[in-house]
Amino acid sequence: MAVIVELSIKPDDFDLGRVTAVTDDMHIELERVVPTGGDVMPFFWAKGSNFESFERAVRENRIVEELQAVARVGDRVLYHVYWGDTVSSLTTILTESEATILEAHGNSPWVFRLRFNDHAGLTEFHNLSNEEGIDFHVERIYTLTEEETGVYTFDITPQQQEALVAAVSGGYFEVPRRTTLKGVAEELGISPQAASERIRRGADTVLRKVLLSRSASDLD
Repeated sequence: MAVIVELSIKPDDFDLGRVTAVTDDMHIELERVVPTGGDVMPFFWAKGSNFESFERAVRENRIVEELQAVARVGDRVLYHVYWGDTVSSLTTILTESEATILEAHGNSPWVFRLRFNDHAGLTEFHNLSNEEGIDFHVERIYTLTEEETGVYTFDITPQQQEALVAAVSGGYFEVPRRTTLKGVAEELGISPQAASERIRRGADTVLRKVLLSRSASDLD
């Protein structure tokens, strides 16, 4: 099943991020198109004010052969960048892991929303990124089904989800706590021991999905 991953990457870890990180007042967004050539990131939008200075700085970068302004809409300009001898392997990693870029924007950090054909593709992306020293932070992982329904189950049971929702909304995890385990149990109509088991097991599953999912070992 296809998997969608939202993650953040530092601009220094890939070519487009490095090239466009020349000013703090310019926001970059990848154009969501499927290129017909081999380039993965040939088009991007820039939003800001001083485009002349931005264009000059980007064109001076040694890995940029050419930069063309394609269109301007309000305070946004669409650019086409022609790459020379690039040094980042992120585009290669995306290609080899068969990832589709659904959305990407930056500058510091950059946030990517990627779709992989299956968990194996996500694992391949993780392993190749580690080999190349590309660090990323996973924000969220979910399936296409979860995206369509808007429900993220993380493979927990309905009883565990109910207990976690009651605990979070009641302030059980806050410091200081606004409710006790007994209070959560009473709200659910179950014993404190049953509430504790559901909360701990549900929390363990969710945290493993979120915190340990870079290797995708918990997605199988």
